[in-house]
Amino acid sequence: MKKLVCFVLASMLAVPAAFAQDRYIADNLFTYMHSGPSNQFRIIGSVDAGDKVKLVSTNRDTGYTEIEDSKGRKGWVESRFVTNRESMALRLPKLEKELAEVKEKLANARSNADQEKAGLIDSLETRNSQINELEQGYSDMSKQLSASQEEVRNLRAKLDTQKDDLLLKYFMYGGGVAGIGLLLGLILPHIIPRRKRSPSGWA
Repeated sequence: MKKLVCFVLASMLAVPAAFAQDRYIADNLFTYMHSGPSNQFRIIGSVDAGDKVKLVSTNRDTGYTEIEDSKGRKGWVESRFVTNRESMALRLPKLEKELAEVKEKLANARSNADQEKAGLIDSLETRNSQINELEQGYSDMSKQLSASQEEVRNLRAKLDTQKDDLLLKYFMYGGGVAGIGLLLGLILPHIIPRRKRSPSGWA
C-alpha cells in the first residue's frame, strides 16, 4: 500500500514537469514572481517582458500560473501576463531577417524583370530592324520586277514591230522581184532578135 501511495505521489509530482510547455511573458510588462498562486504570497523575483518561461501549472480560481524561468526559478505570476506567442523581442529579429530576405528577393526579381525587359526591347528593336530591312528589300525587288516587266513589254513591242517591218520588207522584195521578172518577160522578147527559121524548119 505504501508503495502505491509513493507511486501516486511521485506521479503527481512528475506530471507538471512532464506537461511543462513553453510560454512567454507578455510584452511591455515587468511582473513579480510570487511563491504561491496569489499576490498574498511573498515575492521571490521578477521576470521581464518577452522572457521565455515554462508553464508548470495554472490555478483557475486565483488566476495565477506557475512558471519556471530561464534561471530555473519557479514561481507564480498572473495568468493574463502569460501568453503562448513569442515576444516581440524574439519575433523582431526573425521579422527583420524575413523582411531583408523579402527585400532581397524583390530586388532580384526587379533586376531580373529589368534584364528581361531590356532583352525584350533589344529583341524587339532587332526584329523591327529586320522587318524594315525585309520591307526595303521587298520594295527594291518590287521596283526591279516592275522595271523588268516594263523592259519585257518594250522588248516585245519592239520585236513585234521588227516582225512587221521584216514581213513588209519580204513583201516588198517579193513584189519587186515579181515586177522585175514581169518587165523582163515583156521587154526581153522585143530586145533579143528572133532567128529566122530555115525552110526545113530548123533555126
